[in-house]
Amino acid sequence: MNDDQIVCLCFGVRRRKLVQFIRTRRPRAVSQLSDCFGAGTGCGWCRPYLEQLWSSESPESETLPDAQSYAEAREQYRERSS
Repeated sequence: MNDDQIVCLCFGVRRRKLVQFIRTRRPRAVSQLSDCFGAGTGCGWCRPYLEQLWSSESPESETLPDAQSYAEAREQYRERSS
């Protein structure tokens, strides 16, 4: 996953924004990442990835899935959730 890849597909929140938010705001709980353009408040698919970024000592170096497989897995998640 590169810095311009969208992590929260519901609200179009990019990894770069999340990493910057974590570095500058230093949220005390992963749920506070929702203050970053609503990340994690839509379908819920991105919450494990938000947790991964938030809990990392170096969020910019976290390895996340490539954009295509990420979007496909989210689609399957949404189908199962409906």
